[in-house]
This record gives sequence, C-alpha cells and structure tokens, in this order.
Amino acid sequence: MANASIRPPAVAGAFYPADPRALQIMIGDMLNMAMPLETVHWPKALIVPHAGYVYSGPIAASAYAGLRSTQAFYRRVVLLGPCHRVPVQGFALPASQSFATPLGEVAIDREAWLAIQDEPDVVVDDAPHALEHALEVQLPFLQTVLDHFSVVPIVVGDTTPERVAHLLDRLWGDDETLIVISSDLSHYLPYHQARWRDRSTVEQIERLQGGLAFDQACGALPIEGMLLAAQRHHLAPTVLDLRNSGDTAGDRNRVVGYTSIAFTPAQTHVAH
Repeated sequence: MANASIRPPAVAGAFYPADPRALQIMIGDMLNMAMPLETVHWPKALIVPHAGYVYSGPIAASAYAGLRSTQAFYRRVVLLGPCHRVPVQGFALPASQSFATPLGEVAIDREAWLAIQDEPDVVVDDAPHALEHALEVQLPFLQTVLDHFSVVPIVVGDTTPERVAHLLDRLWGDDETLIVISSDLSHYLPYHQARWRDRSTVEQIERLQGGLAFDQACGALPIEGMLLAAQRHHLAPTVLDLRNSGDTAGDRNRVVGYTSIAFTPAQTHVAH
C-alpha cells in the first residue's frame, strides 16, 4: 500500500507547469515581482486564490512572498479549501499520507490527521482530494517559501462557519502553525462589475463580518470560519492584493476575482 499513501498531483501541466525547473522559475518570478499593498510580518493565517497560475499566481505571490523570511519558522500548514469535484458532507481528510507535486512530497501531519478524526463530521476519503485543485495549487508556493513543513489538507463541504471555526481552533497550534484558506472571489462577471463586487466582499472580510454568499467567494464557508476564529483569537486582517483575471491573463468580459489577505495578531498589525 506504500504507493497508495501518496496523492499524486492532479493539475500539474494544467494549472501550473509539470516540469520542476519551469515551475521553480515561474514561482520565483512571481515572488520577485510581488508588490503587496501592505507589509505584514508573521501572519497566523492567509486567504489566497487557487486558479491557474497565469491567472491568480501573481495575487497568491503577494501573500507568499512575505513568508520567504520565515522559511524555518512555520512547521505545519493547515490548508482548507472548497470542494469543486466531489460533494462532501462536513470535512474530508485524505487517506494519503503525503501529497506530491513536481517539487517533491509534502507529508501529512499525522498527529493532527489522527486527532480530528474524532469529530463527527470529519471523514477520511481520498475521492474528494483526488482531482481537487484548490489545495494542490498552494503546495508548490509553500514548498518554495518554507523549508520543512507538514500539511493538514482539508476539503470543506456542506457545513457551517461555526464548525469550520471549531476545527480551526482544534488545529490552531502555536506560532509555528500557519493556516491557509484557499478561495477565489466572484466568477464570470464583466471586469468593472467584478471589481465593485470583489471590493465589497473584501471590505466585508476586513470587518470580520460573516454572511458571505457563494457567488462572492467559492470558499465562503472556509473564509467565514476563519473570520469567526479571527474574532476569537484577536487577529486583524490586512489586504495584500485584490485583482482579477482581467488584470493578469484573461479578457475583461468574464473575469474571476482574486485576493490575498493576511491575518496577524491585532497588536502586531503593521502597515506602511
């Protein structure tokens, strides 16, 4: 069963390059060109987009570029995203014990993986993970900016913000645990309408205000759980980037919105 314990990449060659060298160059270029709107140090959590890298990679890079100085600091990444392929009741952990990308393998944090299986709405099932891109596309970025880390990959299905927040509390850990919420914003609106809609959504997130609709963010439930957790743990959000596919690589008739937002302890909330 050894091979079955590795979840192979599903969208390499589609969402990002399958060739390791080409992937390294692409990510390196995006990180080097990233110009976040604000400067944030030592985030506890990030919201980042999950489209093909030519579309959303530069926006994700605005968040990940800030982690390069923390390479040896974060040792565990709790990764939550919506399900696009296989319906899930509650939450799905993979049965696989590592995730592979062209840049190598990332081990699952087995202690956390075992611990949260006592939750009534957490299932272990490879099917929701097999073709899911929302979590996978974050891994090459994380492999580039962090040294040695394990991951807790969770596909979020039909649940409530309160249940997401509860699971985040259980996985919160210490400062060495980073939480990454994978979500895009509006889908297929004209450029200027999308900019208006996404700005409104991001302002709602900045207020830590729930009630997000799925047409505002495909990862609405993971984000809303994060907002509840941020309130409990006194974290403040900082918008690092807000753009859409019309700004990066797509036409402007039907765009998809992307944001990167960092959450830091309120007393260390730094802007420039």
